[in-house]
Amino acid sequence: MDFTSVQHKLRNWYQKHYRPLPWRKTRDAYSIWLSEIILQQTRVNQGLPYYERFIQKYPKVTDLAEAPQEEVLKLWEGLGYYSRARNMHSAAQSIVKEHKSRFPDQYAAIRSLKGVGDYTAAAIASFAYDLPHAVVDGNVQRVLSRFFAEYEAVNSTKGKKRFQDLADGFLNTTDPAIHNQALMELGATLCKPKNPECEACPLSEACQAQARGIQDELPVKQRKSYDRQRYFNFWFLQQAGNTWLQQRKEGIWKGLFQFPLYESGQELTKDQALEQLQIMGLQSLDLEIQRHDLALHKLSHQSLFITVWIVRLSPDATLREEVDWKKVTVSQLEDFAIPRPLRKFLDENQLTLPLD
Repeated sequence: MDFTSVQHKLRNWYQKHYRPLPWRKTRDAYSIWLSEIILQQTRVNQGLPYYERFIQKYPKVTDLAEAPQEEVLKLWEGLGYYSRARNMHSAAQSIVKEHKSRFPDQYAAIRSLKGVGDYTAAAIASFAYDLPHAVVDGNVQRVLSRFFAEYEAVNSTKGKKRFQDLADGFLNTTDPAIHNQALMELGATLCKPKNPECEACPLSEACQAQARGIQDELPVKQRKSYDRQRYFNFWFLQQAGNTWLQQRKEGIWKGLFQFPLYESGQELTKDQALEQLQIMGLQSLDLEIQRHDLALHKLSHQSLFITVWIVRLSPDATLREEVDWKKVTVSQLEDFAIPRPLRKFLDENQLTLPLD
């Protein structure tokens, strides 16, 4: 099938209607890579200020590579999925060591960087170097599923291969950068999940879903049935203006600082919480305890039920500290990269202010 006419309409539409985002004004692979990592699972309006802060603080890949990981995580705070930041920092160090501080200019080398998958590698290769690699993200899948009336589930193994094949066949190889960005922009602005604006779409005349009136049926997604439920109990211990943190060594918040954590198999009662504190060497006479249940924190495969127990210790109370605990003043909490639910809890309750 000859897509020349449709590709031409798509290009013209994009050049008239694209959003002038900063990473679209450059061919610098480092800047484009930063934007792509930040925008993974993140809306543009949320990611834009982070992109600007990272570019300002780390204008070159060598700046990012030389930065302490804790500093990078602190700058990332609030975006979530912190493995992206850790992988980005590691990849920057690899570029410095293995590519002599020059961002690689071939797809395979880009794809080999930590945290870079097929989509991100294709995006960087095409946007920065005009290499003919088709990008396939959620927006592109939605456009292609409707354009071709494709019912294969986009999140199935077979579906991912199918949509990559469709994208490869539809790619304008003479101008892959504009073509890829136009498809992504179309999915983000017109070909939306609900109430797509078909009358303004440059692909509407050739769109099979539009012709058959089945836009709302596509794309098809397999339902995910796995949902692990976890119960996090954080001890916000306070004594004479001080508190304790521990740096997480694994999991979704690896590298971030959190209050000492006790993960239980189910929600704890106050009495059960006091029992755990006794194991830490505290007696009920040594403390006052207050419970704060945070909003349910949903991740792709798990639900986190988070309770923060504010524990105010008497001046002479002693507890058995773990080796990885770090004693800090409450006002110093602003300086640490802390998981978003805990940071929101602190801010809403103004708990980073010095204690009376």
